[in-house]
Amino acid sequence: MDIIISEKAIAGERIASLLADGKVSVRSVSGAKVFEFEWKGSPVRLIPLRGHISDVEFPVQYSNWIGTDVRKLIDAEIIYSPTERDIINCIKDSALESERIIVATDADREGEAIGLEALVYAKETNKNIKVERAYFSAIIKEDIEKSFSSLEKFDYNFAYSANARREIDLIWGAVLTRFLSLISGQLGKEFLSVGRVQTPTLALIVDREKERLAFESKKYWEIAAHCDKNKEKFLALHSEGKFWNEKKAKEVFAKNPKSAVVKKIEKKRRTLKKPVPFNTTEFLRAATAIGFSASKAMSLAETLYQRGFTSYPRTDNCVYPKNLDLREILNRLVSVRELERDVTKILGKKTLNPSAGKETKDHPPVHPVSAVQKEMLNNDEWKIYELIAKRFLATLADDAETENVTVLLDAEGEPYAARGQIIISAGWKAFYPYSKLSEIILPRLDVDDNVKIEKLDLFEKCTEPPARYSQGSLIKLMEENNLGTKSTRPAIIQKLYSRRYIVGGTSLEPSKVAFSVIDSLEKHCVLVTKPEMTANVEKEMDEIAAGKKTREEVVANSGKYLHGVMEVLFKEKDSIGGELRSALRFSSVVGKCGKCGNGQLVIRHGKSGKRFVGCSEYPRCNNSFPLPQKGAITLTSDSCPECGAPIVKIRNIRFSYKMCLTMTCVTKNDWGKKKEQKEKVEEKSSAAPEKTKVIEKPKPAKKARAKKSSSKKAKIISEEILNEIEENEEIDSANSQ
Repeated sequence: MDIIISEKAIAGERIASLLADGKVSVRSVSGAKVFEFEWKGSPVRLIPLRGHISDVEFPVQYSNWIGTDVRKLIDAEIIYSPTERDIINCIKDSALESERIIVATDADREGEAIGLEALVYAKETNKNIKVERAYFSAIIKEDIEKSFSSLEKFDYNFAYSANARREIDLIWGAVLTRFLSLISGQLGKEFLSVGRVQTPTLALIVDREKERLAFESKKYWEIAAHCDKNKEKFLALHSEGKFWNEKKAKEVFAKNPKSAVVKKIEKKRRTLKKPVPFNTTEFLRAATAIGFSASKAMSLAETLYQRGFTSYPRTDNCVYPKNLDLREILNRLVSVRELERDVTKILGKKTLNPSAGKETKDHPPVHPVSAVQKEMLNNDEWKIYELIAKRFLATLADDAETENVTVLLDAEGEPYAARGQIIISAGWKAFYPYSKLSEIILPRLDVDDNVKIEKLDLFEKCTEPPARYSQGSLIKLMEENNLGTKSTRPAIIQKLYSRRYIVGGTSLEPSKVAFSVIDSLEKHCVLVTKPEMTANVEKEMDEIAAGKKTREEVVANSGKYLHGVMEVLFKEKDSIGGELRSALRFSSVVGKCGKCGNGQLVIRHGKSGKRFVGCSEYPRCNNSFPLPQKGAITLTSDSCPECGAPIVKIRNIRFSYKMCLTMTCVTKNDWGKKKEQKEKVEEKSSAAPEKTKVIEKPKPAKKARAKKSSSKKAKIISEEILNEIEENEEIDSANSQ
């Protein structure tokens, strides 16, 4: 009998069905579910894992935080303890009667490490069992049959490199987390989590927030002319762009010209390159842009891969392999009703010239591999499948082309410019609705033409601070700084949410606790917050995989570095502890106690672990308020207009709501009829329109409305579209890089 090891049950069931010569039977062996079938005339037992079946941890004598010197953890033994005992017993028992074990886990570093765990247990009962490896990038018949007909050697060094990362992350996380939590008194559920990758990532978010807080907004003014040529209306902006001097802007505005003369017309064709195929980072950026968290998007992509609908989602590659039959994939996709029209158009091309980005030698880019009807997936799964499929089509389409027109006008000595954009060929934009292309048609204009100016608008605006990072932009920044891997980055961001270091949905806002931790570390041991250290560790992982260094050597080197860090931190522990305690007390203050008048209302946790708001003067004052047990709490400066109690904001990942602390307040009268009002959190992005105040001249008392243009093509250019035209080269930089 042969044993096959899969990473998850859903993948294992599909692999079994694709390999089986006949029927696949499902049974329980040693308490674990297995799939049994005949393959090439021989019996096979496929054992699906649940990801890692062992956990890395310290021996039990180090489990007491208070009684253990955290520095001893650096050199402590690390053990791999079993977590899935039924699966482990199944592997051991099955190995006794087997001659060969084939590892068919995910073909990446983590998958190799998971496979190694299974091998270790198999060899406990059969040390002579033969080991082979199946590598594939899609769980479809062609790929599975090909990989199992040309099995390879198991890559132990690749697995050791992943284990080195797990051990280093355990040591750094445990040592730094315990140290900061102990000296700040933040124990139990409220411990201060610190990590080798997590903390430099959090520092990026906090440092961006500091930039925003330090930003000094500056006023400026813009002037727009509403023009008319033969009853076709268009907009022209003053060529000065931003007026930083209010007096000058108002002087120009006061001229109030009634007409302008066309002085120059410039036309330019622009090509908008089609996007490159999805690697993991660009896929996650696109998925977060349509409303998914990075961890949710990755989870959905993994499910689609395991069910055989899309390729492996963890890859750095942006070039389709030459042996990938693109037309064959299109022929499969044409049966998907929602894609049929677009796929047919791409199939009608004589040649397929896919776009290409950075090429690596790992898995192919993320792409669809088989057809699936919409009703076979849940709503979220379909959205991710559709995103991947439409990106695939966009990479095979033609470039988009536009003609951009700039008309320079003279209005009584003041220069204005009108800009238009005509779509010559929509190209890939017609297949990829996530990137829009607008068309703005100007009336027919020639040099020396006179144009009527109906009115001027004076816009008062303010410069905006740099936008907070979105999950997509943070993942890109993590990649640039070599923080984490394509596999771990979504989980790191999710951990920052779970530890309540960041709040908000579409943009990442650090909490006061995050500020406290990063401020203290940057002041006393900045190395812990910088990406350089963790990036060096990632390089050493590659050296383990290449056989140039051993796991033990890299873990030991990391320990020496950590000893140096802890030496610095212990010298400053009193200062760090005092700063953290002070900052954390402030971060939990909700407001003044309205009952005793002396204490502060602070967020506390009861013996059961549930959070509530209580007076700092307890037991002299027993004033308290219950709190929702889920969601991040953001303190506000508002008070309830009905009862005067403080108002807090409860944030979940996709929504937030405000509530008065008094549960019997009249503001909650409707809570029994419907759930708390959930307001969508609409954070500004870097592309959001700026705050604008329009200053207009007083209108005559009885001014007739201008008639609408009879031309269907006539449009008044909005500011958003103008920005698009002015920055056309960057319309889709995220997609085409």
